[in-house]
Amino acid sequence: MDDNLELPLAPVDPAGFQIRFAPPHQLVDRVTPERDLFLIAHLGIARVDVASWRLAIGGLVERPRELSFEEIRRMPKRTVESFHQCPGDPKNHRDAKRLVGNVVWGGVDLAELLANAGIRPDAKYLWAYGLDSGAYEGLGAGNFQKDMPLARLSEGGVLLAYEINGAPLPPERGYPLRLIIPGYYGTNDVKWLCRLQLADRRAGSVFTTTLYNDPDDEAPGKIRPVWEAPPESAIVSPVPKSVLARAPAEIWGWAWGARGIARVEVSTDGGATWAAATLEPRAQWSWQRFTFDWMPPGSGEFLLQARAVDSGGTVQKPSQARNAVHCVAITVRE
Repeated sequence: MDDNLELPLAPVDPAGFQIRFAPPHQLVDRVTPERDLFLIAHLGIARVDVASWRLAIGGLVERPRELSFEEIRRMPKRTVESFHQCPGDPKNHRDAKRLVGNVVWGGVDLAELLANAGIRPDAKYLWAYGLDSGAYEGLGAGNFQKDMPLARLSEGGVLLAYEINGAPLPPERGYPLRLIIPGYYGTNDVKWLCRLQLADRRAGSVFTTTLYNDPDDEAPGKIRPVWEAPPESAIVSPVPKSVLARAPAEIWGWAWGARGIARVEVSTDGGATWAAATLEPRAQWSWQRFTFDWMPPGSGEFLLQARAVDSGGTVQKPSQARNAVHCVAITVRE
């Protein structure tokens, strides 16, 4: 298998790192409008000529092929609702950014597409390449590249997406096609997709080796890829620095994680005590709304917190982690 592929590139405008986002208290909609969804582009925004664009599928497959956008659009369409989250700083696993949203993606089922190409028995990973290229934090990256274990396909929902919330992908979201891996952090959802390569090992790009690998809590001294999103939650209301009257109040927000959330607990005393919130069920890989009815015991300063527990029993980290507990300071007055 050739690790030194000759890959196409697209013009990048603007070039370089791009970011925009809304804080958690502004994310009031169950399905996040595209305009409110965070945007991260490590190398800039690729501008793609869809008439000449092709998706190549190669590596450890029996039938390599190239597909035009129209050929992909003629395939059966699937939709997946999923939380979509940036992991934050690729080198700092102790910093929680909470750049997140919940959207509905439309596109082609990747498992079906690869089955038609014929996955060879020695294939273990999917390498995905984008048309964007350049440098990130002084590191020359070439084409943006990420990888995924092929075993993830058996859980379903992995798409080659050309729609977001029922509308065509805009250029900054990866038009004409991007990879979507529900439950994985968004950095793995390669935009401006141009090639899928099946391989027997992990990819060797800057974004799979130097960046986006965290210390493994279960294997000291080793690292783990920043793939699946652990349990996390964020308080939407009350908003930070609110001044509330001493009266019954509702604390509510969103909780999410690759395995789905089994329960959310809320603290109104800075983490000294916790109580169960009411949690709505998950739809596909969506985030889940939680609510907690609270009667302030008096006036003063309060620190509200929420923590999520996923279906496997993993508890959201209290601090110093990508998924650290969200804290909201408010004031209550008589």
